[in-house]
Amino acid sequence: MVQTLVVADPLADLTLLEGVPSAVVAARAAVDAVLRDRGFRQVTAEQSAQALLAGARASAQLSDDPGRWLSGVVRLYTELVGLSPLVRVSPGQAMARAHALLAHGLVTDAELGRVRDDDQVSHRMVGLTRLLTSPTTASAIVLAAVVHAELATVEPFGCGDALVARCLEHMVLIDAGVDPAAVIVVEAGHLAAGEEYGRRLVGYRDGGAAGVKGWLLHCAQAVAYGAEVSGLSPSRPRRS
Repeated sequence: MVQTLVVADPLADLTLLEGVPSAVVAARAAVDAVLRDRGFRQVTAEQSAQALLAGARASAQLSDDPGRWLSGVVRLYTELVGLSPLVRVSPGQAMARAHALLAHGLVTDAELGRVRDDDQVSHRMVGLTRLLTSPTTASAIVLAAVVHAELATVEPFGCGDALVARCLEHMVLIDAGVDPAAVIVVEAGHLAAGEEYGRRLVGYRDGGAAGVKGWLLHCAQAVAYGAEVSGLSPSRPRRS
């Protein structure tokens, strides 16, 4: 996956992988149903806050120590919407702030928001920054999925990286207008996948094109599931 980050639009080919276009369409349809076919139904601050809290709790449950991380994840998600406009223009700032909010009190102040001093990590983070700040024809769902996987597998901070990764995925979806009101609980979709979530991340890292495709399909399903479990959804949650 590293080499794709130097291509002019590395995500364009990913969107053509078998099954990905239809999975993205299905995910957008599920979100549109919640948002009343992009009529952007009226969402109250309370509804948004409840969805963000549900997302924070689901993300914490996916961590190695939910009790340790929950308060930091909740603190981070209270600023998720406000941070989202930074994710495509100043992603390094967004990531650093996200990590600082998440890990406050759990690591030293000097480690908050600080990327590990490692040449390979630095190289990958430069590529990720370029990916986020460059135009793409790909769906934001695909971009968000790649950002999530890159952060979770590269582990730039060495602590809490997967939690930051899930947060950045949601920021991309909010900023792109997929989930403008922050009511799609995509984190719940990852949690509902159980052990498959971790296997799909390993596949992204080690499985070549097939692994990347599997990860993109998983993330599209997570978005669809997150719409279904939204407090605004008329449907009952399900996962195939």
